[in-house]
Amino acid sequence: MMSISDDSKLPLAVDECCQPATTTVCCGGGGALAVHPQNRTWVCGNQSTSAGSVPKIATQLTWQDRIEHWKVRWNSGRMRYAIAPGLYAVGNPTSESPVFVSANFKMSFDRLREALDGLDGWILVLDTKGINVWCAAGKGTFGTEEIVKRIAATRLPEIISHRKLILPQLGAPGVAAHEVKRLSGFTVRYGPIRAGDIQAFLKDTLKATPEMRQVHFPLRDRLVLVPVEIVQWGTWGLLIVAVLGLLSGFGAGIYSVERALFHSVRAATPILGGILAGAILIPWLLPWLPGRAFASKGGWAGAIWLVLLGLIVLLNPHLMPGWADSTAWLLLIPAIASFVGMNFTGASTYTSLSGVRKEMRVAVPIQVGAMITGLGFWIAGRFA
Repeated sequence: MMSISDDSKLPLAVDECCQPATTTVCCGGGGALAVHPQNRTWVCGNQSTSAGSVPKIATQLTWQDRIEHWKVRWNSGRMRYAIAPGLYAVGNPTSESPVFVSANFKMSFDRLREALDGLDGWILVLDTKGINVWCAAGKGTFGTEEIVKRIAATRLPEIISHRKLILPQLGAPGVAAHEVKRLSGFTVRYGPIRAGDIQAFLKDTLKATPEMRQVHFPLRDRLVLVPVEIVQWGTWGLLIVAVLGLLSGFGAGIYSVERALFHSVRAATPILGGILAGAILIPWLLPWLPGRAFASKGGWAGAIWLVLLGLIVLLNPHLMPGWADSTAWLLLIPAIASFVGMNFTGASTYTSLSGVRKEMRVAVPIQVGAMITGLGFWIAGRFA
């Protein structure tokens, strides 16, 4: 591994308990510089420093890590997937080893430690309230004040001889590098966009190529966002469908379960259809959907779903809805898809904070109005 201060080689030896086969903690209690979470199978030892003991972490992910990632992608425990802020050791770092800064969102931390496999270094984890680097930078939790605070809390100046920090480039919006230098004496260097480029970045004496600075948002990256949107919005959609279906059971005479089930299906068509259009078609077709605003892209995704529904109805005339239901579909599906689509503004490289605020001021009243009106037509259809 290249030293951060010169081109001399540092030892690449890895502590035996940090081998990838290890899935349990092989060392005792936590160090003084970071409080360990209860589930810490990725901690595999301790690194002695002049300021105390620092937890040493594995650099290869286990099956348990990957299962956790999969669960988070499906919105299970996503808001609680965090580790304790503090200082962590990778490999066998010395006082000259580089210091990488990360968020305490566990998935961000895992991506970084995985990218450092075979290297020696330190990871300074900020308290970003369990939020990833990019979003935390926008919210201010991955920022100047927290960096300065964490440097002092971990007694970092006593542990390393240089005064350099390597930050993820996506954290730049929240950091004033000159203020970090003034308040702590540490110089900020921005690493590449992707953790996978870190080793090449280090070998080239901390120089990032233009490709390393380029933000990409390919289909694969977009589609990994789909599960959490389906679970998040689908839960609400199913609840609304169930309520509308139950209410539809009331009518002339006794309560009709058959009528309730029939109208539940009718309610699911625009509501769940709009959610699926917004959650799936937008990330899939993002570069090709017209308009810059995600609200308009969502509207177009809803229109695509409407066309597909129209083709299904034409091929199956017995499914033809009445005028009230048809009007409800025309209003609800694009409005719901548009609303769901706006949620991707926080995950896309296409947007800015000011642009999102401007978009929401215009789009949300239109979306809400269309939804209320569409529900009104759907309810009217029950009595038509």
